[in-house]
Amino acid sequence: MSKKVGICLIGSGRAGMIHANNFNTKVPNAEMVAVCDPVEEAAKKACEQLGISTYYLDYKEALKDDNVDAVVVASPTKYHKEIVVAAANAGKDILCEKPMAMNVEECDVMIKEAKYNNVKLQIAFMRRFDEGFMQAKEIIDSGEIGEVVLVKSLTRGPSIPKPWMYDISKSNGPLAEVNSHDIDAMRWLAGSEFKTIYGIADNYRAPQVKEQYPDYYDNVIMAIQFENGVQGLMDGATSVRYGYDARAEVLGTEGCIFIGGTNANNTVTCSLNNGKKRKVMNSWMNLFKDAYTAEDVSFIDCIINDQEPKVTGHDGKMAVKIVEAGMQSIKTKKVIDLNKM
Repeated sequence: MSKKVGICLIGSGRAGMIHANNFNTKVPNAEMVAVCDPVEEAAKKACEQLGISTYYLDYKEALKDDNVDAVVVASPTKYHKEIVVAAANAGKDILCEKPMAMNVEECDVMIKEAKYNNVKLQIAFMRRFDEGFMQAKEIIDSGEIGEVVLVKSLTRGPSIPKPWMYDISKSNGPLAEVNSHDIDAMRWLAGSEFKTIYGIADNYRAPQVKEQYPDYYDNVIMAIQFENGVQGLMDGATSVRYGYDARAEVLGTEGCIFIGGTNANNTVTCSLNNGKKRKVMNSWMNLFKDAYTAEDVSFIDCIINDQEPKVTGHDGKMAVKIVEAGMQSIKTKKVIDLNKM
């Protein structure tokens, strides 16, 4: 290309700024040209951190900027559909943070508009770009552990949810905000779509919101049967306090793969007074730091080389579909067959 791909960040929260900092310093052929956030103080702060001067309070104005070739949509989930559709109609390529949208119908509209306007739509499931997960996928495909029997995945975070996340109608709860990554990784590792699921959930760590938000849950477990017969188990939690924990396990007929861990590094300390200890990972921002960079590089490569993203709108849609089914299972206390939804 004769010029770098100009990126506008829409939503300057934690995830958005990870992408913005990557595009600003680590991704060849890309440059940050603008930030959009409805809170002016946040927009200004993001610009200062990135060393740029252009910011917008309304994403519609940002999409009129000819210097913007692509956008990173990192707003709250309930705004994803309207922003992605507007960006597609403006001819801007799109990297959309997870969850893709609030429901499958919104995902369908987003996919349709991106295709109609011939723009890239990549969903930010960074675990597919993580070295450990990619190595596990290669081992599975090589047949080293035989036929896959069981895929397990968990994500537990130490952070206290933002106030809007307590309202399940706005966030779909941890199943969407926390476990979307697990859902996508499990589909990928199992090599199959979900067939049936059964979920249970409850609020164990936020008793102060039970009266106002009786449907809120901070712990969820899901049992899964895949279309190809593989079994699955998933759990998710928020406010666990002990650290950030993201792990997966793939059991085969001839072996097993363990992915990830709670340790922040490989340093183990042994002492008389404290026994054996290892520092625990405190944030997803640190654990998947390189994976975020790799997915951002891949997004720009797709634009430059006119290729299909490695994580498509369909992948985002399927994760949303599983979240919807999971919420239905939690509410009805029944096994949900996704083929009958």
